[in-house]
Amino acid sequence: YIQSKALDDLLYTDRNFVICAPTGSGKTVMFELAITRLLMEVPMPWLNIKIVYMAPIKALCSQRFDDWKEKFGPIGLSCKELTGDTVVDDLFEIQHAHIIMTTPEKWDSMTRKWRDNSLVQLVRLFLIDEVHVVKDESRGATLEVVVSRMKTVQSSVSRSSENPNTFPSMRFVAVSATIPNAEDIAEWLTDGKKPAVCLKIDENHRPVKLRKVVLGFPCSGNQTEFKFDLTLNYKIASVIQTYSEQKPALVFCATRKGVQQAASVFAKDAKFIMTTEQKQRLQRSANSIKDSKLRDLLIYGVAYHHAGMELSDRKIIEGAFTVGDLPVLFTTSTLAMGVNLPAHLVVIKSTMHYVGGMFQEYSETDILQMIGRAGRPQFDTTATAVIMTRLSTREKYVQMLNGADTIESSLHKHLVEHLNAEIVLHTITNVNIALEWIRSTFLYIRALKNAVHYGFNFLCIKYVFFKLWTDLSLKNVNDLASHDLIKMDEKLNFRPTENGKLMAWYYIAFDTVKQFSTIKGTETLSELVTKISSCTEFSDIKLRTSEKKILNALNKDKNRITIRFPMEGKIKTTEMKVNCLIQAQLGCIPIQDFTLTQDIGKIFRTGIRVTKWLSDFLASQRNSFSALLNSLILAKCFRCKLWENSLHVSKQLEKIGMMLSNAMVNSGLTSFKKIEDTNARELELILNRHPPFGNQIKESVIHLPKYALDIEQVSKYSDTVAEILVTIVLTNFKQLQTRRTAPDFHYVTLIIGNADNEVVFKQKIMDLALLKTGNWTKKIEVKRALRSEELSINVISSDYVGLDIQQNYTVLLISMSFKKSIFIYCTNLGGSTCNQEVSYTRSGNRECNHHCKNKDACGHDCCKIGVSQKSELKRDSKFSSYLSDLRNRSSISSVPPVKRLKVPVFFNEITIDLSWKHSSNVGEKTHQAMMSNKNLESSMPNLTDADRSSSWFSKALNVNFELGDEVWDDFDDEKLIYACSFSSDVANKDLGKIIFL
Repeated sequence: YIQSKALDDLLYTDRNFVICAPTGSGKTVMFELAITRLLMEVPMPWLNIKIVYMAPIKALCSQRFDDWKEKFGPIGLSCKELTGDTVVDDLFEIQHAHIIMTTPEKWDSMTRKWRDNSLVQLVRLFLIDEVHVVKDESRGATLEVVVSRMKTVQSSVSRSSENPNTFPSMRFVAVSATIPNAEDIAEWLTDGKKPAVCLKIDENHRPVKLRKVVLGFPCSGNQTEFKFDLTLNYKIASVIQTYSEQKPALVFCATRKGVQQAASVFAKDAKFIMTTEQKQRLQRSANSIKDSKLRDLLIYGVAYHHAGMELSDRKIIEGAFTVGDLPVLFTTSTLAMGVNLPAHLVVIKSTMHYVGGMFQEYSETDILQMIGRAGRPQFDTTATAVIMTRLSTREKYVQMLNGADTIESSLHKHLVEHLNAEIVLHTITNVNIALEWIRSTFLYIRALKNAVHYGFNFLCIKYVFFKLWTDLSLKNVNDLASHDLIKMDEKLNFRPTENGKLMAWYYIAFDTVKQFSTIKGTETLSELVTKISSCTEFSDIKLRTSEKKILNALNKDKNRITIRFPMEGKIKTTEMKVNCLIQAQLGCIPIQDFTLTQDIGKIFRTGIRVTKWLSDFLASQRNSFSALLNSLILAKCFRCKLWENSLHVSKQLEKIGMMLSNAMVNSGLTSFKKIEDTNARELELILNRHPPFGNQIKESVIHLPKYALDIEQVSKYSDTVAEILVTIVLTNFKQLQTRRTAPDFHYVTLIIGNADNEVVFKQKIMDLALLKTGNWTKKIEVKRALRSEELSINVISSDYVGLDIQQNYTVLLISMSFKKSIFIYCTNLGGSTCNQEVSYTRSGNRECNHHCKNKDACGHDCCKIGVSQKSELKRDSKFSSYLSDLRNRSSISSVPPVKRLKVPVFFNEITIDLSWKHSSNVGEKTHQAMMSNKNLESSMPNLTDADRSSSWFSKALNVNFELGDEVWDDFDDEKLIYACSFSSDVANKDLGKIIFL
């Protein structure tokens, strides 16, 4: 019936289409007719067309992929399933696929990265399965914004084409279970040319007639939902006996644990009429089951099924139920959405389910989806759906089954993230385009018809639109601007910032951005793990009561290995669970619970994205070196699933799993160097493997990139700035020319920070760049830090633990004690003298309170260089400027500073050859210095003959130009002349301190 009604519009027109029909009535065929229409219109070989099938969950995409690969493959259409997190090959594979199966979240993520929209322009048919999910609070907003984005892109591409009227349009076909306002969906999908067709099929045209039964059970006021749910376990047997007619029955339960409990209770009283062949097949299936509890139940014709089970066990159970060998299957509500397992009888045991730490009612969509599994068209002409609920809520569900709730939008609850994404994509660039985008959403259509639901109290269309923009959109735009995610000018034109682009590209929630916008910049690895664990991205991870014992043992246990950074108290929140699982995975602590291992997989798929965003986000902040370094390390740890100091480095090698890695750790092979140095035959003995396994492992390690770091200070420096030359050397450069273990996109990040927690330098260096010459060199300017001159220089691998280099290096700067005001007496040939004052007063200092007549000639250093500001004095109240300066100079010479100042010095600029500075004999040094500067005596005309013949004069020629060198010990009993430091001229001539002794 549905196919005959829709055939003409689907197969012979290009109009957008909305089909609303009961489950099992053939909606998938509607998609296939739409694909056939497109193939009729486009000539072979169909190179420039894309068809996107979008479903709310991965299981539906997988089911459609398996089906359509068999149907459309033989005629030349290739299919690609795109549901996991983004990998490098996604874009490449999509370019060669005709039909793409994806989820709203994945397609949203992919289209955010296609900045030029080149592949989006090729989409000619967009198929939306289960479109009623637009109502879902967590996933509905994404579905809605993806469809609106596709409409907007299509509109803008059409306008920019030379002939918009002939430009091929994108067709939307959406299917749904029964909803009363399917016309609103059709209005939303209407293009500018023709309205979308809306086809509604009621229950009377269902291929298998469905009988609906609602049973109410008494529940006392003090009885909890847990206890009420348990009491229903003992009533299921009578319900199945009454309504199943000895045909397969499907029982939906609220929780995974509830599924197992209900199946165990039911199996005690279960009695089924089964043939000998059925029993034998069930026995064979049971022998293949890994779960011992499930194995025992299956023999009696009872089983359970939920997402926390082993995949192989689930496949066996699904197969047994599909062929009719399994009489009763207990499952969670997720099966109703994901797996096509129809049954003669469907029972919904309790209308409450456990979500987010509390019980709440199933949504009407969930109820309709579950009862839609009743009826097997190839076996039944009738089917039954039974809802078991409280007496007090029985009437509510009777009315629900007679007429469904209206579908509303949930976009207004997640508008800020999606607005930012559209601004980054340049879909929205100003207020007018933003208004147009708002009009393209399902939210706009529903707000005009049900303004009260969205918090608007007036029904005037113009007022509702104004409120929709000002209360929702403009508020969110201002939130984005206040957190530096977008820029707005006076004319309300929008421009994305780098932080806004990162938020959109990495698919980060606004609350997560707000959380990290207050970061101090000094966070340790432990603190970053804690902050990441509380991100909104992990809000769908639930803490189950049954898991707490395992998690608490992972956190603190004297008798076993525990996590690296234990948390205080018991595990009692989702954030603590996420934290614990992250650390357990990174610490290679085995977890036997399959549900927890599934959660770990989900956490790390999301965590790789979040940590990568965090390192890019912190890279723009100058005073966050510690946090940035730790975020880079943590991002790598998430990719490797190892701590940065892990002993299990071998786990990163091909063919080495956890068991073999443990064997290598137990044998002391805890680094790539140790593995490389071990004999291949010895490796095979350790791993219990045959040759040439040891050779293969050694080859893998030998052809990993190995780095060395060389740091050299350039001779150009002053009191505030120095330059260092950093070289990264690929030590096995020649070996990597023939073979490489690391992928082509592997890189290292060079990150340098100073003692003030400032990022001095950061850059990614690809292996491919290093492979050209074998090294990479960069001259880096380093400014003086307040705390010290020590630098932290780090080379962090993007994908491997065990290759990093972390090294401290102290740069040399002119000591601040030499920066003072002095008189320079310039003597010309005519004998006249000019006085020139050169000020070296330290920048930012204030004058001291001494009342000296001649502050340049007095013995107070504070008079010459000033004293620190009051705020600096508070930070370092132990030392005055004078005492600090005195201590610095005392470290250079044991002669008191006052004694130095009594010795007059008259000189011009002296140039001395530095070639003698490493000579061992002092007399030889003096002689060479004399020879290298013939005008030395004439440059000091006021010296007496006695001065010239004295020992201090000859030793004055021995000039130490190397910063940090100690003064020779045998000069401590001689006269000391403190000469000078030549300000900028000194730096330009590569001179440092000049000390005459």
